[in-house]
Amino acid sequence: MTIASTARTQSMSAAELEDLDRRHLIHPHQRAAQHERHVMVRGEGCHVWDAHGTRYLDMTGAANWLAQVGHGRPELAEAAARQTSELEYFTSFDVYSNDKSILLAARIADLAPEGLDRVFLTNGGSEGVDTAIKAARLFHSRRGEPDRTWIISRRFGYHGVTYGAGSASGFDHLQFGAGPFLPNFEKVTPPLPYHREMYGGEDPTDFLLRELEETLARIGPDKVAAMIGEPVMGGAGVVPPPDDYWPRVRELLGHGILLIADEVVTAFGRTGAWFDSARRGMAPDMIVMAKGLTSGYAPLGAVLMRTDIGDGITEDQGFAHGFTYFGHAASCAIALANLDLIEKEGLVDRARQVGEWLRDGLASAAELPHVGEIRVVGAMVGIELVVSRDTREPLFAGAGAATAELRDVHQVITRDYGNTIVLAPPLVLDRDDAARATRAITEVLARLDGDGGLRPR
Repeated sequence: MTIASTARTQSMSAAELEDLDRRHLIHPHQRAAQHERHVMVRGEGCHVWDAHGTRYLDMTGAANWLAQVGHGRPELAEAAARQTSELEYFTSFDVYSNDKSILLAARIADLAPEGLDRVFLTNGGSEGVDTAIKAARLFHSRRGEPDRTWIISRRFGYHGVTYGAGSASGFDHLQFGAGPFLPNFEKVTPPLPYHREMYGGEDPTDFLLRELEETLARIGPDKVAAMIGEPVMGGAGVVPPPDDYWPRVRELLGHGILLIADEVVTAFGRTGAWFDSARRGMAPDMIVMAKGLTSGYAPLGAVLMRTDIGDGITEDQGFAHGFTYFGHAASCAIALANLDLIEKEGLVDRARQVGEWLRDGLASAAELPHVGEIRVVGAMVGIELVVSRDTREPLFAGAGAATAELRDVHQVITRDYGNTIVLAPPLVLDRDDAARATRAITEVLARLDGDGGLRPR
């Protein structure tokens, strides 16, 4: 079939679109055996419609932790239209720039924790992590410590899938079979307080700090460039650390080893703060951000860093790094309008309210036999499923079965991360839709059996 025009594609049936998808698109994390498709064509607020006309409640932020301001906001469409009619793009390499990228950098720095005021723009989170890793190593090299090349990350930490970010990510399947990734990466145990069995009966933070100290001693602290971590682990299933974890990590790293906060998921209101790392005592040297920066209305990310790091990587031969769409004028204009909406509508505070609605609505689900723990951090929720509450053995099949049932029967979109169901709805979610979602989740999980199947309704 030949696609003749935009008008033709708009008149296509759902079946035709699904067939074209299967024949031509390679999806992220796609398995060849997955033939099912759900083609979304429209969104408004917290709802999206597929090509069949089915309306869904989006409890995932467009299935990827974003959409803070909701779908279909005319304010962001108008910002994009205005900017593209004036200047859609001109390079920001070398001495060139554009007004929207300058204003956005200043706005990010104004919102940032004190001491972080230099901004490098990217197209998304993985590029941001790559940039932060490269900047950390270069910063030390320019200061006369070229051997500081090691990066410490954590198992079950998610930082992206490019060769740099993928080297930091703590999931083996992201690297399997793709050849060697970057050298000099070391992964330590993450803070998963629900699984205290991982720490041999020791206080989790004591265990983790001792392990980190031993790791630094083995590698050599003068060989380590940086440690990277999410303030709240998203890919691990919405896992906040113990309160003393990040302050003690920061103290142990001292001022020689940089600390990179991966806030691709948590920044811009998702957890009820502009930046989650500040309130957890991370005191990071760099912050990577993306998703909430534009609420997904355009690809854009950024790396925020201390002034001395920004100055250090641009001296001598400069920072030989950058992307074609660095500082893309239209994306930056959308980001500025998006940040205005988040601020004007009080969505940072609203995230905490959304979290309370979800916590209350899921209270009875917390007592179900295959629900191990429900973790709520702002407008992020992780529902960890287990074979038995006594053994805490993961129930992997249950999460996939439950999310499919929620989507296909209740028209509520959630995501399964291993044995955990995660929620990250738009921050404009209202109380009625929060109640609808939690009722559906409780109904489905009440039918879950120990093999990960669902009993009939």
